[in-house]
Amino acid sequence: MGNDKSKKAAIIGGGVMGLTTARLLQEAGWSVTIYTREMARHTTSQVAGGEWGPFSVHDPMVSSAAFKLQLQLAAQISHETFARMVGDDYAIKWTELYTASDTLPAADSPFSQFYPYRQTYGPGEHPFTTNYCTVSATMLVETGTFLRRLIQDVRAAGGVFVIRDFKDQDEIHGLQEPVVFNCTGLGSRALFGDEGITPAKGQLILLPPDPAVDFLTVGGGSGKGPLYMFSRNDYMILGGTFKPGDWSTQPEPQETERILTESQAFFAGLSKS
Repeated sequence: MGNDKSKKAAIIGGGVMGLTTARLLQEAGWSVTIYTREMARHTTSQVAGGEWGPFSVHDPMVSSAAFKLQLQLAAQISHETFARMVGDDYAIKWTELYTASDTLPAADSPFSQFYPYRQTYGPGEHPFTTNYCTVSATMLVETGTFLRRLIQDVRAAGGVFVIRDFKDQDEIHGLQEPVVFNCTGLGSRALFGDEGITPAKGQLILLPPDPAVDFLTVGGGSGKGPLYMFSRNDYMILGGTFKPGDWSTQPEPQETERILTESQAFFAGLSKS
C-alpha cells in the first residue's frame, strides 16, 4: 500500500460511517468508491437525533481496558474534528445540554471531559422533575444537512458512488479495489455472518421546530425508555426508546403516547420558573 496505484479503497455502506470514512481516506490521499444499497437520505443516519457523544458503543462490563483506552482516544479525535467543523456549512453548533437524573452524577464519569462548563444543580435549584440537573456544553449535528454536505465533499474530491446490494462476501472479494472498509452497520450480520451484531430500536417523535428552545435535554421520565429533547432548526425531536434485539422499524403508538406524556410532565416546571 505504499504506492499511489494501491491507494484505492472500496467502502461498503453509504450512511454517516461510510461517508466520514471516505472523507478521512480522501484527506490522506486515497481514491474511494462508495458501494451502497441506498443513498444516505434513506438510511438510519438520516433520522439520528444528532447530539455528539459515544453512546452505547460497548458493554463496559465485558470490554477490556485496552478497548476502553482506545475508545477514549477515538472520542478525543472525533470531538476535536467535529469542533473544527462547527458552523452553518456542516450544520454543527454548540448548545447547552441539560442532563436530568435522580442520583448525583459522578464528577469523573466517562467522557465528561468532552462536555465543558459542567455545573450540577440539586433539588430546588432547577425546574425539572428530577433531583439533579447537570448543565454542560455539547455539539448538535443537523443530520440531513450534514449528510448532504459530506456527499458533496466526497464527490468534489473525486469519490464515486455505486448503487449496489452485495449478497455475500464473494461479491466483495471480486471488487477491483485492494482495500475494503465495511461500514454496513447492521448489514454486517447477514453480509459477514457476524451474529454478535444486534439492533437497538429507537423511536422518535418529530415536531415542528421552535426557535425559542435553544437547548437539549436528556433524562427524566419513568425509566421505561430514555427521555430526551433535541431542538434543531428542522425539527424538535422527542425520544425515545432503546430496545436491544428489536428489528422492527414500525412505530409503536403506545410508545409515542408515553414519550409525549412524560415529556409534558418533565417540562411542566419550565412554565412556572
